[in-house]
Amino acid sequence: MARTDRLMRLMDTMRRLPAPVTAARLAEETGVSPRQLYRDIATLRAGGALIDGAAGVGYTLTEDPALPPQSFSRLEIEALTLAVGGLERIGDAALTAAGRDALARIIATLPDSQSRQALHSVMRAWFPAGHRPPVRVDMGMLREACWEETSLIMTYRDLKEQRTERTIWPLGLSYGEETLMLLAYCRLRQDYRVFHVARIERLERGTESFRPRRVGLLREYVALRRRQSALS
Repeated sequence: MARTDRLMRLMDTMRRLPAPVTAARLAEETGVSPRQLYRDIATLRAGGALIDGAAGVGYTLTEDPALPPQSFSRLEIEALTLAVGGLERIGDAALTAAGRDALARIIATLPDSQSRQALHSVMRAWFPAGHRPPVRVDMGMLREACWEETSLIMTYRDLKEQRTERTIWPLGLSYGEETLMLLAYCRLRQDYRVFHVARIERLERGTESFRPRRVGLLREYVALRRRQSALS
């Protein structure tokens, strides 16, 4: 894990867990050794983070009072907690954890009254158990390729159980109730395709970059779908 990511995870963990948090708990949550944890605490302190406590006692992160607090309405706070709670239905553990960390970071910067409102929100996301097929490929790689606008090479098994090797330009992911779909420009077909992510059997990074064409490709796809809808 990159050093910056490791330090960010440590900050998020200290925001999320009840203070004071022991070094052993922090090391377990962030996946580092106790010795590395002490070094990371020292690095954060040197960078200006207000962290009280010591080894054997526990640590408490104090947000910088010089920063203006964020402010949200009660309904906005409920909307945020509801949205993050709904991520569990997607079945993407990394995405769910990222949402929780982001929400903890937001709550930590709220005034006390709004922070209490967030901790005692009245809305909860609940969905019946679905039948989403398991995803076999690295979702991190897939998201990264979308963000960085780089090609992917995949083995895909279509609905007729036929396998093909394809190079694609990934454009975006769509999470449905029981499906996870990938919109991409297929280099084999020279056209747009929507793939079931659960039917991708192998995925590896390609060498092509389609930057900065992603926005233009998405607009072209939307325009194409509108023309098709008008004709139907």
